[in-house]
Amino acid sequence: MNKERLMQVLLCPVVSEKSAMMADTSNRFCFKVASDANKLEIKKAVEMLFEVDVEEVNVVNIKGKTKRFGQMLGKRSDTRKAYVRIKDGQDIDFAGGA
Repeated sequence: MNKERLMQVLLCPVVSEKSAMMADTSNRFCFKVASDANKLEIKKAVEMLFEVDVEEVNVVNIKGKTKRFGQMLGKRSDTRKAYVRIKDGQDIDFAGGA
């Protein structure tokens, strides 16, 4: 895996109340990832970008909802999330400030 591919795997962190509780209690962080990314690529991307040791990666595919806009039918895009558990004592800081 080249470095360029690993930079495109993680799209953004999911910042919500549920993900904040998971980060505090069980050292799990949630990311939106590319739809064609596998667990090994996600693990290497997190280790490279945040310099932490990843213990486990779980991946969830989420189907987009079908919505109505008046008489027109529309569909939200499908997404893919990765729940990443890191080793105890390590942390990921999304703020990035000192």
